[in-house]
Amino acid sequence: MPRIPKTWRQKMAAQPPHTVTLDKAFAGVPAGARLLISCPQEIEAFLRTHTRPGDTLSIQELRRRLAQAHGADAACPVSTSIFLRTVSETAWDDIEQGATASAIAPFWRVVEPGSPLARKLRCGSDWIVHQRAAEAMGAMVDAVAASPQPGPSRSHHGEQS
Repeated sequence: MPRIPKTWRQKMAAQPPHTVTLDKAFAGVPAGARLLISCPQEIEAFLRTHTRPGDTLSIQELRRRLAQAHGADAACPVSTSIFLRTVSETAWDDIEQGATASAIAPFWRVVEPGSPLARKLRCGSDWIVHQRAAEAMGAMVDAVAASPQPGPSRSHHGEQS
């Protein structure tokens, strides 16, 4: 019997952040480095508390700050991207259920429009661009939460429908 895929919200309940020492180089991080494996909850909390409306942050800077907070040499680029997607899709689920943009984790401040990650998200790159522009102008972000229309239709688990 096939397993039912987890929802984005269920994926938020991952292991707590921890560090590992690399035996060999991985994803541009050298052998011997202490590598942080973050978690979706930590990334969500970081976005809510360390980003301000109108500001953007690269995913590389996010990784650097998370690693620094844990005394690690680097944060895993693979898991950080996966967890950022989990946070983004969970936030989009909340938008679809009627939440306002100010009530969700502001993932658009880190997800670069046009990036491979943005292209996977159900909200689409255009929505991220719109949110960034609204914040840069100091506009009320809640007024633009549902506009423009989201990108390609995707299932609750990220597969294109």
